[in-house]
Amino acid sequence: MRESRVIALAGVFQACSLVRSLANDGRCEAAAAESSLASVFRIDSDSAADVFGGLAGIRLGMECLVANLDSADRDAAIARLVVGVMRLERKLVSRSDMRRQVLEGIESIQRQVDHLGVAHATVQARLAELYSNTLSTLRPRIVVHGNPAQLSDPRRVEQIRSLLFAGVRAAVLWRQVGGSQWRLLLRRSEYAMLARGLLTRCTLDRG
Repeated sequence: MRESRVIALAGVFQACSLVRSLANDGRCEAAAAESSLASVFRIDSDSAADVFGGLAGIRLGMECLVANLDSADRDAAIARLVVGVMRLERKLVSRSDMRRQVLEGIESIQRQVDHLGVAHATVQARLAELYSNTLSTLRPRIVVHGNPAQLSDPRRVEQIRSLLFAGVRAAVLWRQVGGSQWRLLLRRSEYAMLARGLLTRCTLDRG
């Protein structure tokens, strides 16, 4: 269960790291983005790792988790996004009507995922629209800072919103496997240590 919490938390960090990269540079790690986006559509999985298609799918998130929880190389912007995503998930939990709307929206987009793939621009546009119509209406909203040239690009905004959606999905998983704000505050070093172990296992699995 502890590993499941680390994987779910890494999912939040991964989505936020990708959002940060897009907002600043207009690009991000494609494989990690695809794993995060795919997690939105894996509602019922056998394990936390399966939500991201295996440990390799969450490698970036685990690296980011270690850097932010147990080193001097912390990124304040990513930390703010993580807090915002977790706060948004808690707001969502209290709104059964919105949870139903989100699930119905995901089921509707799933048909396009099956035909086009999760990384397709049309799929990301649909996810971004669902985010705008649901999660973005909750307060306080997540504010993404970055390069104005990137944040004024409609395509980039769609990518960012779709990945914020993925971040909230990972936060839902974190809550489902017993994660909480207090647990995170008290066990930062433990989670970083477990993430390092999972990263090593991931490397070994790749041979």
